[in-house]
Amino acid sequence: MRRFLILLVVLAIAGCSRQALQKREEPLPDFDALWDYTNPEETEVRFRELLPHARQSGDQSYYLELLTQIARTEGLQRQFEDAHATLDSVEAALTDEVPLARVRYLLERGRVYRSSNDVERSKPFFLEAWNLATGTNADFHAVDAAHMLAIVESPETQLEWAARAISLAEMSDDDRARAWLGSLYNNTGWTYHDLARYGEALEMFEKALSWYEGRNDEVSTRIAKWTIARTYRSLDRIEDAFHMQKELEQEFERKELDPSGYVFEELGECLLAMGRDREARIYFSRAYRILSQDPWMVANEADRLERLRQLGEQ
Repeated sequence: MRRFLILLVVLAIAGCSRQALQKREEPLPDFDALWDYTNPEETEVRFRELLPHARQSGDQSYYLELLTQIARTEGLQRQFEDAHATLDSVEAALTDEVPLARVRYLLERGRVYRSSNDVERSKPFFLEAWNLATGTNADFHAVDAAHMLAIVESPETQLEWAARAISLAEMSDDDRARAWLGSLYNNTGWTYHDLARYGEALEMFEKALSWYEGRNDEVSTRIAKWTIARTYRSLDRIEDAFHMQKELEQEFERKELDPSGYVFEELGECLLAMGRDREARIYFSRAYRILSQDPWMVANEADRLERLRQLGEQ
């Protein structure tokens, strides 16, 4: 009987050990696939639900990387102090054994500084992230770092970083790194536009359009069309710009989508340039009603909003 009881205990222990081992071996979910950049609040909830599992897994890199993404959700919600506090906890736990977690920490620390308008303080973090990511063949994060440097640097330097990012993404075997290309073409187009190099801007925006159409990305395709139409206006191709924005307005209506304040704004600008002030006023008013509800516009484009308000009331 005693031997039988001992055998039962051994079997029970073995069974518990197998269960524990199976539990440990359960794959951790890809939290990057859970991102919804249009809804950082909901994304934060999803990430925090993963935290206990990540902490218990023993995978320190995964756990710290997840915390960096929680910090990113906080930054997108403009909770900058909370984001820095989360990143402080990551920084304290970083070691040489988790280089990818360090890269992601650097990226998100830089992003929080940049989003809180401390751009100069963000640059060293992005540069260190670039150097570390390229040194460890982390192409996706290296492109991310270069793309951020192409945003925060001076215009001419921005183009240098954009070229590096595009070159790395186009040559990379990493599908995730190549997936940056649409955004890179778009951002580089805006850099050219800011420099009044409208022809080169148009080329980049057309590349972005082709990229997104090839991937059946309807939302990004509409944005790419908008940027092309916006550049037409800068090139004084007012009729072309107007007709393209009008087609976008009709698409929003046909698909019963929420109207775009940015499309209304451009339609107003085109009509104003064509001397059709009364029609322009209607679109400026519509644009102001929508865009004045956008926290980012309120925080960063106060003069632009005021202009829309005035033009919509005249």
